[in-house]
Amino acid sequence: MSAVAGSGRLRSVVLAAGGSAGHVEPALAVADALREAYPDLLLTVLGTAAGPEALLVPARGYRLSTIPRVPLPRKLSEDLVAVPWRLVRAGRAAAAALHTNRADVLVGFGGYVSAPAYLAARLHSVPIVVHEANSLPGLANRMGARLTRFVAVSTPDTRLPHAVLTGIPLRRALLTSRERQQVPAARAEARRGFGLDPDRPTLLAFGGSLGAVHLNTALVGAAARLTAAGIQVLHSTGARHYEDVVAGLRGVGPAGASYVAVPYVSDMPAAYVAADLAVCRAGAITCAELGAVGLPAVYVPLAVGNGEQRLNALPMVKAGGGVMVEDGALSGDELVARIVPLLNDPQRLAAMRSAAGDSGRPDAAQRVVRLIEEAAARPVRRRRTQR
Repeated sequence: MSAVAGSGRLRSVVLAAGGSAGHVEPALAVADALREAYPDLLLTVLGTAAGPEALLVPARGYRLSTIPRVPLPRKLSEDLVAVPWRLVRAGRAAAAALHTNRADVLVGFGGYVSAPAYLAARLHSVPIVVHEANSLPGLANRMGARLTRFVAVSTPDTRLPHAVLTGIPLRRALLTSRERQQVPAARAEARRGFGLDPDRPTLLAFGGSLGAVHLNTALVGAAARLTAAGIQVLHSTGARHYEDVVAGLRGVGPAGASYVAVPYVSDMPAAYVAADLAVCRAGAITCAELGAVGLPAVYVPLAVGNGEQRLNALPMVKAGGGVMVEDGALSGDELVARIVPLLNDPQRLAAMRSAAGDSGRPDAAQRVVRLIEEAAARPVRRRRTQR
C-alpha cells in the first residue's frame, strides 16, 4: 500500500486525530510542519463527523476522512460487547482511507479514532507513529505503542515502549508569542487590545474553552483584593459561566477596567503576550503552550481521572516555571496568597519565566516530523515484525 516502499520519500501521510481539541490541535501542528517541509505532500486527517475535527480540520485547509466513532469504555459495561464489531467497522473505514490515499505513514494522536487506525495500518503494513500528549497514556496509544518503534511523548515520565521525548506540537502563531513578549511595545499593544492598562502587572485566568466553575468562583472571591494590589486581570470564564461571573464581580465591585471578564479568548497568542502570570487548569495542551511561550503559571489541576493533570504540570513546577494549588485547597484566599507576592516580585517572576521557557519544547512538531521520516525510511520487510 505504501508509495515509498522504504525509500524515505514522503508522498502521503494520514493523521488519526479526533474526539477532542487535545488530539486534533497537535495533529494540525504536525500537518503544518509536514506541509512546510514537503509542499507537495498529500495530507489527510482521519476523524469522525461529529467531533471537533469536523470543524477544525477543514478550517485549517486539510482534508478530513471520516470513520465511525468507537468509544472505548474504561469500565465493565454493556458497551464493551459492542466494541469488537465497532472496531471492525471503523477499521475497515480506516483501511479504505489508508488505501485511497496510498499512505506512507499513519500518525496517531490517541483517542477513539486512533485505535482502529492502528489496527488497519498494522494489517496493511503501513508504518505507524504514535504521539502521546498526556503524562498518562490512554488505551489507544498504549495499544499503538506495541505496534511500532516510533513513539513520541510529551513528558519524560510517560511510560510507553520506545518513547522519544518530543513535546506537544503547537501551532506556529502561538510560538511567535515568545518573541513578542520580550518587546515592550508588543506587550502594550496586546494589553490595549483587551482593554487593559499597558503598564500594569497582568494576570491571565482561564479554565479551558468551556471554563471551570471552581476556578471562576475562587477568582471572583479574589477579584477585589487582586485589583486593590495593583493587578489587572483578563479572565476567560467559558461561555456557559460568563453571566454568573459578571454577576459575582458586580457583588464584589473590582475597579472598572482592572478586571476584564470575557466568555472566551479567541486570540490566545495575544493573551499570552499580554500576561505576566497565568492561573489555569493543567491540561496537556495548556502546559505545553505555557512552556513554549515561557509564561509562568499557578496551576490548579482538575482532580479527575487518574490525576493526569497534576502529572502534566509537575515537570514545569519542578523546573521552577510554575506553582501548584490542589483543587481541594483552591479558594479566593489561596489565590491572593499565591498571586500577589509573585506579581509584586519582578525578580522571582523573571526567574520563573526563564524556567518555564527552558522547559518548553517549541520544536516539538519538527521532532515528530523527524520520527515520521524515520518510519517512512524503515524497510517494508521489517515493519511486520515490529514490537
